[in-house]
Amino acid sequence: MNMYIRRLLKVLMWCLLLGGIFLIVIYLLGPPPVNNERNTVYFDTFGEPFAEDYAKVNRHWISLDDMPHHLIQATIAIEDQRFFNHLGFDLKRIFAAALKDIRARSFKEGASTLTQQYARNLYLTHEKTWSRKIKEAIYTVRLEMFYSKEDILEGYLNTIYYGHGAYGVEAASRVYFNKGVDQLTLAESAMLAGIPKGPRYFSPFNDEQRAKKRQEIILQVMHEAGYISEGAYKKAMNEPIYYARTTKEQISRSYFQEAVLDEAQAILKLSRENIQSNGYRIYTTFNPHLQEELEETMTKTINQESDIEVGALAIDPNNGEILALIGGRDFNSSSFNRATQSQRMTGSTFKPLLYYAALEHGFTANTHLLSEPTEFKIATNDVYKPQNFNGYYANDFITLAQAMALSDNIYAVKTHLLLGEHTLVKTARTFGITKDLPAVPSLALGTASVSLQEMVTAYGMIGNGGYKIDSHVIKKITDRHGNVLYSKRLNKEQLLDEKKAFILTELMTGMFDEQLDGYMPVTGTPIIKQLSRPYAGKSGTTEFDSWMIGFSPHIVTGVWVGYDDNRRITRPTEKQYAKKIWAEFMEKAHHTIPMSTFLPPKGVIGLPIDPVTGKRATPECPTNRVMYFEIGTEPSDYCTEHTKQPDEKDVKEEEKGFFKKWFELFFDSKQS
Repeated sequence: MNMYIRRLLKVLMWCLLLGGIFLIVIYLLGPPPVNNERNTVYFDTFGEPFAEDYAKVNRHWISLDDMPHHLIQATIAIEDQRFFNHLGFDLKRIFAAALKDIRARSFKEGASTLTQQYARNLYLTHEKTWSRKIKEAIYTVRLEMFYSKEDILEGYLNTIYYGHGAYGVEAASRVYFNKGVDQLTLAESAMLAGIPKGPRYFSPFNDEQRAKKRQEIILQVMHEAGYISEGAYKKAMNEPIYYARTTKEQISRSYFQEAVLDEAQAILKLSRENIQSNGYRIYTTFNPHLQEELEETMTKTINQESDIEVGALAIDPNNGEILALIGGRDFNSSSFNRATQSQRMTGSTFKPLLYYAALEHGFTANTHLLSEPTEFKIATNDVYKPQNFNGYYANDFITLAQAMALSDNIYAVKTHLLLGEHTLVKTARTFGITKDLPAVPSLALGTASVSLQEMVTAYGMIGNGGYKIDSHVIKKITDRHGNVLYSKRLNKEQLLDEKKAFILTELMTGMFDEQLDGYMPVTGTPIIKQLSRPYAGKSGTTEFDSWMIGFSPHIVTGVWVGYDDNRRITRPTEKQYAKKIWAEFMEKAHHTIPMSTFLPPKGVIGLPIDPVTGKRATPECPTNRVMYFEIGTEPSDYCTEHTKQPDEKDVKEEEKGFFKKWFELFFDSKQS
């Protein structure tokens, strides 16, 4: 028996010795800093700050003496009833929670004291790991060792997150009730005390009924603990609460800032609250001048009485940097980002991806297919009968160039079926479309739903010559001391064939070229007169969506317009919003950019082609357009539709004169 006692005493002595060493080390570390001025600042592409999180205007430090006593009591009652009696840890709650965690094999059960929560908010992340718990314990001991209970409680109540951008009770009181904390009633104090447990879950702005139930529990606990009388309890339970109409977070935030915060979460693997309050410096791709132009254009174009919505995105096709972003018409009304989060049917804006696949499989700009009403029998023995816009058809063969410019649906479906329905699905993957797409005939007409961000990024790959880009809003992140935590690296991986990407680009300029008018005008006709330089693009419409995506060598912009509830777009003016916003913005965005055009890579030749026959144009052809071909695939036959076989010498002279004029125009544009 004595042997067991000696062993027990030995273990106790070692525990006391190690505990003493631990406390000495903790003491030598000194008091941990509690200065919590850690505003996270967002910088634009020019290095200037444009937004700030956890800003001083939404954080107000007040002393414990200035806080209402019932707010302090409500917080202690629900969060840590033995706060003034323990040394930082509530052992009874810890053992009970640990037992539950062991049984559940998780860290779901919490037993954190106010001191532990304060330590975590000041110094640590909210991840549930053993290493974080150990660090939290060390900081908790240091706080309890060097600061009074009143100091800890004051710090906790001034730094805890209450949701909607509010840190501390004073900021929370202003956000939820539009008044100072010293004016809070018992009922309002109990409501606030219940929020930190889960700001999104218990915020009355998010779920008033759930928040009310938690408030009632807190009032009951306060009454049972003797903090409030029976009369005060009943009065508070029945007291109506009047909330502020808007929150400061809604007033101060924007779609771009939210997109930055979302991307930062993915990069740093931290919670939004942690990122907002830890003093990070986030350097973004935000161009305030382009953002202002985009917003002004949207506001000017759309009828203010309409409830139609819009999403717009402008990126640099050479590196994927998002320069400007609109997620909707009013962030205060809806923070849902229609440019990045919404997935809508793309309509004919999906066709360039199809035609890139066609170029890979031997199509050229002058490949002919018949445009006429057509019924397609599909694998299920059903009949698919697509229609052209307003029932217009060439009832003749048309070229790929004209099919693109007029957005001919019959040509698109025929191409899709000739290539095989899985070819377009595979090609879309190459362009960065991650969603599972149905391998069906209608996919050629954009019946799959894709985000605007993915579509604009795909067009950027066409515009940059086929390099993979990752559209992004963050360039670099540093901590508050300037240490670089993240820096965006570009990986210029060639995914598309450069020559085919250029030929596709030139085909996409056709929507703005009236030389390609056929059985109907080219689809860009409503905005051609607004444009002063070469652009490539494609519009798309469904019953519920209107799209316009296009690019120059410098900027690619996409605009989507539609109703959130999927109502049909019936007003003719609303059907033109996307094109009008796109055209006006692109012209404004290029105001200070020198004139430039798309330059053909080696291995590509341009020839004047008759757009109807697809053969080399002659002086007698009423119209012609320069079409581009990979060397060896260009047509050799001359058009005989409008005259007899021309003298080859005359044709060569005509081509020589044409190219001389084209070269002079190009050279002049480069000089300017």
